[in-house]
Amino acid sequence: MTAGVRAGTLLAGLPDATAAERIIPLLATPGARIEQIISAGQASPDGFWYDQEQAEFVLLLAGTADLRIAGEARTRALRAGDYVVLPAHCRHRVERTSAEPPTVWLAVHL
Repeated sequence: MTAGVRAGTLLAGLPDATAAERIIPLLATPGARIEQIISAGQASPDGFWYDQEQAEFVLLLAGTADLRIAGEARTRALRAGDYVVLPAHCRHRVERTSAEPPTVWLAVHL
């Protein structure tokens, strides 16, 4: 095996996220951070909006979610295979995630 090479799976052997969303760091460099996020029915708290310093690419791998982006008239319904690119300081919130199957995200912060 080549030194430094890592491999894994993002959809099997998922940790239980029913009590709390799970964020699993996959890679961190000075310019990027990649995370697997497992949600099971969680949503952003009432009145809370993410407002991040970095741009974010989010890919929904499994389950479903509803994403609200500030300034948009409607919530975006996401299903497996859908992605969203959020510029830095794009205010957004998660309105809903499916519990069964769990919602599995791949988030890339740039």
